[in-house]
Amino acid sequence: MSVYPPILQRVAALGYQVFDAGAYDLNLIGIRSSNRNAGSFDDLFCVAFKDEEGIWTTHWFACTCDPGLPWMASPSREDGTAILVPGQHRSSWGLGLHRQKYEALCQRVTGKDLPVYRDGNKDTVLDMDPDSIEFGMFGINIHRASGTRIAPKVGKYSAGCIVIQSPIDFDKLIELCHKQIEHHPTWTTFSFTLLED
Repeated sequence: MSVYPPILQRVAALGYQVFDAGAYDLNLIGIRSSNRNAGSFDDLFCVAFKDEEGIWTTHWFACTCDPGLPWMASPSREDGTAILVPGQHRSSWGLGLHRQKYEALCQRVTGKDLPVYRDGNKDTVLDMDPDSIEFGMFGINIHRASGTRIAPKVGKYSAGCIVIQSPIDFDKLIELCHKQIEHHPTWTTFSFTLLED
């Protein structure tokens, strides 16, 4: 067995599954920054997989794993804005249309509930109170910000989704998702492991 890259060693050390059953068995990983001020693309998104030669490859993208300031100030739900709880969320996303506009990884495709914190005090600080956690279908998608440029701030792009800052990086992610399905036609769902910095 080949030695895991450092990010996957960390995933394994936490007791989570590392996906390594052949080429393009994708490991999708987020690392949430310790900065609790909302609004910046200060988190990291990693895609780690073995290529056709069995060599581990990793791609790193700037992202946010948190809602943007407009949604913090004006939540779409009375109990507060959704913030995905860290952990390994297995087979919770599939390729579909984000807001019926472009291909992304969508929670509704799998119909699997996800755990979120609810931050309802409408300030700019991300509150992650374990007592606020609820499970459900909240439309927590993995998508991009602007389709034409690198967005400087999160803004309205995220109401709790995982949002990749660069459209080029996002296109690479979707290309790799299709590669997984091309190599493993029955593997049409995707897991995401959210870690904290």
